[in-house]
Amino acid sequence: MRDQGYVMIARNFRSPRSRSELDLVGWDGDTLCFVEVKARNTRDFIRAKEAVDTQKQQDLSRVAQDFLRKMKGNPPVRFDVVSVYLENGGETAIELFRDAFGMS
Repeated sequence: MRDQGYVMIARNFRSPRSRSELDLVGWDGDTLCFVEVKARNTRDFIRAKEAVDTQKQQDLSRVAQDFLRKMKGNPPVRFDVVSVYLENGGETAIELFRDAFGMS
């Protein structure tokens, strides 16, 4: 994420109001990004990005709102998804999906 220009400020942030957690939180310029990380062994089935279904998006939005309550100001926010594919032979492929979904 740092190679993409993000400045990470939190990881594994939890809220008592939700069963989900924010995997990563960081700044991409002036935008505060909540990043969901999904790992897969193969691309043959559902892609990691699609694994963040509507229910998961709503859970992540609730946790993000709790995170924002602790911050000063009202920065622009977005949700990104990072797909990590553990390929055969031990290689790792990473895809970043910026603005994958909106706050619900």
